[in-house]
Amino acid sequence: MMETLSPSVKDQLISKGIKLEQIENQLRSFAQGFPFLRIESAASPPNDILQLRSDEEEKYVTAWESYKQTGKRLVKFVPASGAASRMFKDLFAFLEADYVEPTTEFETLFFHRLKDFAFYNELSAACVRVLGQTVEELLATKRYKDVIHLLLGKRGLNYGALPKGLLSFHQAGKDVRTPLEEHLVEGALYAAESTGDVRLHFTVSAEHRPLFADLIARRVSLFEKEYGVSYKIELSEQKPSTDTVAVDEQNKPFCEEGRWLFRPGGHGALIENLNDLEADIIFIKNIDNVVPDEQKGDTVAYKKILAGLLVELQAETFAYLRKLDQGSCSRVELNEMLTFLEYRLGCRRANSSEALTDKELTVYLRDKLNRPLRVCGMVKNVGEPGGGPFRVWNADGTTGLQILESSQIDMNDLRSRTFFEQGTHFNPVDLVCGVCDYQGNAFDLTRFIDPETGFISHKSKNGRELKALELPGLWNGAMSHWNTVFVEVPISTFNPVKTVNDLLRSTHQ
Repeated sequence: MMETLSPSVKDQLISKGIKLEQIENQLRSFAQGFPFLRIESAASPPNDILQLRSDEEEKYVTAWESYKQTGKRLVKFVPASGAASRMFKDLFAFLEADYVEPTTEFETLFFHRLKDFAFYNELSAACVRVLGQTVEELLATKRYKDVIHLLLGKRGLNYGALPKGLLSFHQAGKDVRTPLEEHLVEGALYAAESTGDVRLHFTVSAEHRPLFADLIARRVSLFEKEYGVSYKIELSEQKPSTDTVAVDEQNKPFCEEGRWLFRPGGHGALIENLNDLEADIIFIKNIDNVVPDEQKGDTVAYKKILAGLLVELQAETFAYLRKLDQGSCSRVELNEMLTFLEYRLGCRRANSSEALTDKELTVYLRDKLNRPLRVCGMVKNVGEPGGGPFRVWNADGTTGLQILESSQIDMNDLRSRTFFEQGTHFNPVDLVCGVCDYQGNAFDLTRFIDPETGFISHKSKNGRELKALELPGLWNGAMSHWNTVFVEVPISTFNPVKTVNDLLRSTHQ
């Protein structure tokens, strides 16, 4: 295939670091599609989602506080490249509407409570600077759309083009905080190392990287002084090598002026960024799931609980792997390890292990135990769009716990759709990950991706239809072959901001 490529396309592949094999695999995926996953059941308590007692929670908090003193490297990882434009889709629609005063319920609420937004004073200052009038003065003369133009447009706050991480979300006394700053505070409260270092890693877009760097430079010393910590903050971007080629309706590369169209591979591409981190334990959480200080109690407590559970499970796993290294494990010991694998780590064999020889069982246990480990918080289903916890069949005949999106489930299959509809819990993206093996070496996380869990979507560009491919999602297919534990966490730990009016909820005030 390489011989038939034009020089400009060859240059594209070289500049992005994309191998021809990747292109061939992507074109094959477009032609064949992705199989739906075979679900055994929706994950639910008590078997597949732990519901911890208060004494267990206290034990895991203590375990985490002890672990933090052992010199291990902790990182808080936050995907932060997403644009905030979808937060304001209702306000963009208002600008396009043929009426000039707030009409819908959303518009009415927004303007009625405009003063309750943390960005109100900044917006009013922009109105004075550009139009010579405050927000109140503009609204008194029904210049509603002028106010929105200055909230969203370049002449004002430019919120329509900025990432969520840089918007003013919360009032903090006389100050305001962005989501980025709230994550700095969270990091200090549960992820500070024994040295006082707090390591955070934000993935950002190249376009907005200078803005993130500027905000960090201006604000980090304030939080270091307040919390007595030292921040070690890194920014990274999605690697160009994870871009995917777009295709036309005939599954041929979408071509414009002799060049192929490439698109970002979705958040699953960030497994590469995660893989580059030097860390023992990594916390993962979305940029917009943050709350003011008065509301942080449950968030901090349950992060410690999840982390404490992880390090205890990891210690048991490591002890078993070392025992396997020593050899000569009795059948009783091997069965004990199998019970731990099946009932603590959730990986179960469909067939009885009785037919396996000791040697076969040892090989099986070593393979299944020596994997990255993640403990995932799950909230009770409240109707939010997104993924949920399921028990899924693996290619080797075992079942394991997975976080699935609806696109991975065959809704035309009655059994699968029933499991989806019966799901009692929702994935709030609340993960604590152990990414080193029992010998202290970092896992190569790319080895644990299921490449068959990507997604194809239909788009258009300049009036032409195209198909785009998203890589297996970061906490979906990119972690398919990790050991996974689900824990129920309270809904108070899940406070996403999907629309600007979500900031008016009591949890953000």
